[in-house]
Amino acid sequence: MGRGVLVQVRMLGPFEVECSGRIVTPSAPKLRRVLALLALNAGAVVRTDRIIEELWNDRPPTSALTTLQTYVYQLRKLLVDQQPERGREDDRGPLQTTPGGYILRLLPDDLDVVRFEQLVARGRTLFDAGQLHEASTVLRTAQQVWRGPALGDVNVGPVLEAETLRLDELRSSAAERRIDADLALGFHLELVGELTGLVAAQPTHEGLQAKLMLALHRSGRRSEALLAYQRARAALARELGLEPSRELRELHSAVLGSDRSIEAPAGRGQIWLAGAPSVPSLLPLEVGTLVGRAEPARVTASLLSQEPRAVPPTVVVCGPPGVGSSAFCTRVAHEVADRFVDGQMFAAMLDANGGAVDPAVVLAHFLTTLGVPTRGSSTAADLAATWSSWTAEHAVLVVLDDVVCAEQLTPLLPAGNRCATLLSSRRRIAAPMITMTVELTALPHAAAVDLFTSVIDPARVAAEPLAVRELVELCDGLPLSLRAAAARLALRPHWSVTHLLERLRGLADPLMGLSTEGLDPASSRQRTYRLMPQPARHALDRLAETLSGSIEVAAAADVLGLDEERAEAVLEELVEFQLVAVEERASASRFRYRLRGTAGIGPAVRRAGAGVRAAAESPVEFPAACITA
Repeated sequence: MGRGVLVQVRMLGPFEVECSGRIVTPSAPKLRRVLALLALNAGAVVRTDRIIEELWNDRPPTSALTTLQTYVYQLRKLLVDQQPERGREDDRGPLQTTPGGYILRLLPDDLDVVRFEQLVARGRTLFDAGQLHEASTVLRTAQQVWRGPALGDVNVGPVLEAETLRLDELRSSAAERRIDADLALGFHLELVGELTGLVAAQPTHEGLQAKLMLALHRSGRRSEALLAYQRARAALARELGLEPSRELRELHSAVLGSDRSIEAPAGRGQIWLAGAPSVPSLLPLEVGTLVGRAEPARVTASLLSQEPRAVPPTVVVCGPPGVGSSAFCTRVAHEVADRFVDGQMFAAMLDANGGAVDPAVVLAHFLTTLGVPTRGSSTAADLAATWSSWTAEHAVLVVLDDVVCAEQLTPLLPAGNRCATLLSSRRRIAAPMITMTVELTALPHAAAVDLFTSVIDPARVAAEPLAVRELVELCDGLPLSLRAAAARLALRPHWSVTHLLERLRGLADPLMGLSTEGLDPASSRQRTYRLMPQPARHALDRLAETLSGSIEVAAAADVLGLDEERAEAVLEELVEFQLVAVEERASASRFRYRLRGTAGIGPAVRRAGAGVRAAAESPVEFPAACITA
């Protein structure tokens, strides 16, 4: 096929489809299943009856064929519409109709499943040829292709279920083959932790139990190896009513008798460090699909650029509270992690009380994690020098969440051209070392609806379009608030969207009524509010209490009791903190402004009571250079 449409399909984890750099994963459950089935069989015809079986099992409706044709039309339109430059008129795109079925034409590199299967096949060939070190490296790379359970967020039917079971089995067998190679290479010390976790998840898997016993015995932990056998025997009896297999019993006897045939291979103890280093990674757990965001591809390209550059790439992601900058950075970091072979570091730059974290504390943590000596009594300057020297020769990704200012960032920047830094901030940051700034904005209505339907039943969303539109406006199109609202509806399936709206309308601050476990729009808003100097907080409160809609500088000056020059300076400072948006020019020399939906935190906090007010208005200590005058 032509490459007008660049399609990437990821199925080894949450289902994700990317076309020409944009995430276009369909949200409708049956569309997802059809596309996943076609992608798993890319390059081959998938018969119509097989797709119908996947969608409706053995009870298809009389309109099944017509409905399927509609689904294919929607998928074809989804894929072709993303083409940046339309080709010839007869270019049918990657999804094509054939006699009796459909075919999705993709290149092998477009599918994570194909990459995984190719790596596994290559690893097995190397293993069988006795090239154990190479086999271990290739099979470990295959494992890293996975991001979670195959099609973990797709409600699969019988055909896809069989495919996911096959992939899970292939993943398990590849992992066992890699462990066999590592044991043969003498990496028993490093395998004990991994095998302990695998055995805990699969206590009746005798092959894994045997590998754990062998790794423990070779690590000088003979008594623990014998205890592992007793636990395995108990699990088999309890779960299956069986005694251990002959192989497991013979291994138990060999451990008891210190049989030399099960000892570690000689002279292999240091190979692990030389050939297959354990890369430290502090990244948070990977997030799901970033709905409605086209920016990740641009940021990824910047972080991985091979062009000559004076400084390592440093990308700042900012936006109003709740816009999803932290989730954005986490997702991009996982996308590029494998290119930073010496480690992926992460630190939150605001503590639990909203105070700025000392960069020296973060540096000490990074260096300790990476195994770089810090000489215990090192000063902040010593730590920064050690960090700069070490990163100059290594490839490290640094991800920083909620950076307060450039002065907090500077000591943490790696020095080497193979390194990169990705950070989120609640305010705009300008500094010479920053190579790209990405400002995330509220989601448009269509993307907001897609986000809702990724969490709750699409039928509930489609049934109340006007209420959904009002809820999106109430949430100001911000992903955190939208996800919180969707989560609240998912937890209460008996609620309509209208019912949720009615409850929120009765609150002094509607967003405080959306908070659920792990999703707290009000808390995110408070953290931004507390970052501002007290005069800026006071000005924001006055503006939020008094004005609404478009704000001209003269009106703000009147409310704040300032002249227009000073009032404009205050408004611009609030723009910097992403709590006020610039709408348009009111005159040749003045702009018009608008309070964002998240801006009225001060009045809301005061209405909520003294306890919350004290938390929101208590002073926070920041480095002097970070305080806005």
